[in-house]
Amino acid sequence: MLATAAQATEASPKDYECPRTETPIHVDGNLDEPAWKAAAWTTDFVDIEGSAKPLPRLRTRTKMLWDDEYLYIGAELEEPDVKATLTKHDSVIFHDNDFEVFLKPPGSAPGYFEFEINALNTEWDLYLNRPYRAGGKPDNTWEIPGLMTAVTVQGTLNNQSDKDRGWTVEIAFPWSAFTSRLPVTKPEIGSTWRVNFSRVQWTAGQPKEDNWVWSPQWLVDMHRPDRWGVLQFTKKTGEVALQPLDGWMERQTLFHVWEAESAFRRTNGRWSTSPEELGMPVEGLKLFATPSLFEATLGEYRINQDLRLWRDVAKS
Repeated sequence: MLATAAQATEASPKDYECPRTETPIHVDGNLDEPAWKAAAWTTDFVDIEGSAKPLPRLRTRTKMLWDDEYLYIGAELEEPDVKATLTKHDSVIFHDNDFEVFLKPPGSAPGYFEFEINALNTEWDLYLNRPYRAGGKPDNTWEIPGLMTAVTVQGTLNNQSDKDRGWTVEIAFPWSAFTSRLPVTKPEIGSTWRVNFSRVQWTAGQPKEDNWVWSPQWLVDMHRPDRWGVLQFTKKTGEVALQPLDGWMERQTLFHVWEAESAFRRTNGRWSTSPEELGMPVEGLKLFATPSLFEATLGEYRINQDLRLWRDVAKS
């Protein structure tokens, strides 16, 4: 079990340098355009629980580009038997083998976006106002005007009689699609977002699915944006040094405080104002509570009962 909390506190998220393209991408499911050569592949996906579990048996990797209109994502999924059944938009796509994107723009709002796609190019797009553990509600009414997606299969779809190589996904998310839910502006060079990718893989004869991700979550829960990777927008690969994630230890400690406060309230009917009472005597940790809310401060960072975490500009 602590292969979850302790490792997540010690291991910072992966990061990716996303180069700008001056040539718009033709989204056809093939990652063979010259612009894609400027984008590096991510490291291969690992199990969602990280080093606590074996490495995936099938390779998955992604790459990204951006311009003034779109965030482009390409994915390559090794698969000897490509199959899919769901054809209705906004189906629960992870009931098939799928590829998933999780995006969180900068800012203190706890909301974020999720997108899933299968080998039939069937999509599910949704917005969450906050993570499920904080009472978040999935908003399936969020749609993506201007979205472009394509899938190519290296083999034959839904045919077990031959051996496939896999399938490739190409996605173009327009920056304008996010503004109906959050005050999102297109990035500038040096801007950072939080991102993670997931692959759900079902295997005949196994009772549970495999969950493979780019940046490990350290537990089976994609809905923890604080553990997603860091996406940094650059002009070209290698031109801007990747910036470390500020306050990683403080942020993770405050998320653990939120979990401890939530458990304490369920048991005692109130928020705690004592780190010792929570079993978290962390140096510098300060708690404030009223009957309806709490706020915890550690260094330059604060978190409240809604799982909203922000940096205290007055202290920075």
